[in-house]
Amino acid sequence: MKLLRINRLEEINTRYNSNRLEKTSFFQTMKKVERTRGFHEEKFSGSDPGTEDAKGKEGLKYMRQTSTACDHSYAVFSSVDDASTPPAPFDHRIVSAKTVGISSYYNVNRNEILGGGRFGQVHKCEEKATGLKLAAKIIKARGDKEKNEVKNEISVMNQLNHVNLIQLYDAFESKNDIVLVMEYVEGGELFDRIIDENCNLTEMDTISFIKQICEGIQYMHQMYILHLDLKPENILCVNRSANQIKIIDFGLARRYKPREKLRVNFGTPEFLAPEVVNYEFVSFPTDMWSVGVIAYMLLSGLSPFLGDDDNETLNNILACSWDFEDEEFQGVSEQAKDFISKLLIKEKCWRISATAALKHPWLSDHKLHCRLQVPKLKYPYALEFVS
Repeated sequence: MKLLRINRLEEINTRYNSNRLEKTSFFQTMKKVERTRGFHEEKFSGSDPGTEDAKGKEGLKYMRQTSTACDHSYAVFSSVDDASTPPAPFDHRIVSAKTVGISSYYNVNRNEILGGGRFGQVHKCEEKATGLKLAAKIIKARGDKEKNEVKNEISVMNQLNHVNLIQLYDAFESKNDIVLVMEYVEGGELFDRIIDENCNLTEMDTISFIKQICEGIQYMHQMYILHLDLKPENILCVNRSANQIKIIDFGLARRYKPREKLRVNFGTPEFLAPEVVNYEFVSFPTDMWSVGVIAYMLLSGLSPFLGDDDNETLNNILACSWDFEDEEFQGVSEQAKDFISKLLIKEKCWRISATAALKHPWLSDHKLHCRLQVPKLKYPYALEFVS
C-alpha cells in the first residue's frame, strides 16, 4: 500500500489516461501534524459543551473499561449532532442561464480566487441589489457539447435542496463561458483542513464529516442523482472553526434511471470505484465506494489504492487490495474499520447504502462517540474530572 501523496489530478476523460498535476507527500504532512500534537489539558469548568473541541485519543482504552465514567462524561463533551450545518442565506431557486452580462447584476472580484480545477476558476462576488456575498464559478464552455454539460450541472443543482449540498443562486451564459453564481462558504476545502498541521483531526472529527457527507449523498440518491466525483477537494467547510461541510461540484453528476444502464469514463483515479475503472454499470453504491476512500484517508492520512502512476492506482482498485495494517490505524476504533470494510467492496451490490451507513454504529452510537471524545490526558486519573 502506498502512503498518501496528494494526487491533484484533472478528471480523466478516458479509462486509463489523465493529466497529472502534482503529487506531494501527504504522509509527511501528517507526520508534522503528529509532532505538533501535544497533550491537551481540558478545563471542564466554565467551558461551553456545545462548542468544545475534544482532541486526542489517550483516554480511549481506559474509558472502554469505565462505562460509568463515560455515562457521566456524556454531559460534558459535545455530540456529533450538536452543531447543524447552516442553510444557504436564500431560498432554493430554479435557475436558468441568462444571456446578459453578469456585471449587470454582480460585482465579481477577479483578483480573489476561491478555487479552480478542470472547469475554470471560482471567484468571490457580490449581488449589486442586495449586497449578498456569493461565489461565481466561471466555466469555459465554447462549443455546444461543453455548454450542454454545464447546463446539465444547472439542471442537477435545481433539483438539490439540502443543507449539505451547495446551492445555486443564478447563472449567466456568454459566447465562451457559463457562470454559475452559488452559495458562498468561507471555510475552504476539506482537503486543506486535512493537511493543515495546526488542525489536529480526531476520529470524532472524521465521524462528523462522514455523517454529513452521507446525509448529503442520501438526499441525492433519494432524488435519483449520482455525484460520481466525491473527493476531499469537492467538500467545502462552512467556516474554519466548525466541522460543518457542503458537497460541491456537480459537473459530473448524472441522473440515475434504473432501466437505462449508465456507464461513465471519468473521475479522479484514486477515488474511482471498480465498476468505473471496468466501464461497467454504475449506480448508488458507486458514490459509497468514494465515501469509504475518504473515510480511510481522514482516519489515517493514507490513500488505500494510490500507486506510483495512474495505471498502478487503477490496478490496485481492481484488485481491491487494501488493509488496516499500517500503524496509523492502531488507535482507530473497530467500528470505524467495520464501516470502511462495508464500503470498500469490489462487488457494488454488497456495499451499504447511504441510509444504512447513517445507521451504522460508527455514525450513530452515542456511547461510542462519548468514548471517542475523551480528551488526550497525560494522567489516567484525570478522568476523575468527568466521573
